[in-house]
Amino acid sequence: MTAFLHHLGLVLLGGVFFWVGVEHFLRFRVIAASLAERGFPAPRPLLAAGSVLEIVAGFCLATGIGAAYAAAALAVFTIAATAMALNFWRYTGDERAALRSGFTINVAVLGGLIVAATAGLQ
Repeated sequence: MTAFLHHLGLVLLGGVFFWVGVEHFLRFRVIAASLAERGFPAPRPLLAAGSVLEIVAGFCLATGIGAAYAAAALAVFTIAATAMALNFWRYTGDERAALRSGFTINVAVLGGLIVAATAGLQ
């Protein structure tokens, strides 16, 4: 039962990254324009590279192929993306609250990725 739940967790965690990466390509112009408006450097290549990483590493994590490495790559990506995109401390009001909520969720996701990356090290 424990192995099943572990694999289910990997599927859910990796599946979210996989889907988000695909969705970024489906809405590429809109998301790239939003990143440009927020002052991101090279938003199109940055979005493309991040989305490819999410798709590939998300697939690997969900299928268990190099899961520890995929989780570690997604953890580094999550830290960078969170620092760049969810910098709630620069905003006020409703925008600050929304960004802080996303930041908090990403901290929890990061915890799951760390658990996934280190699961076989006990």
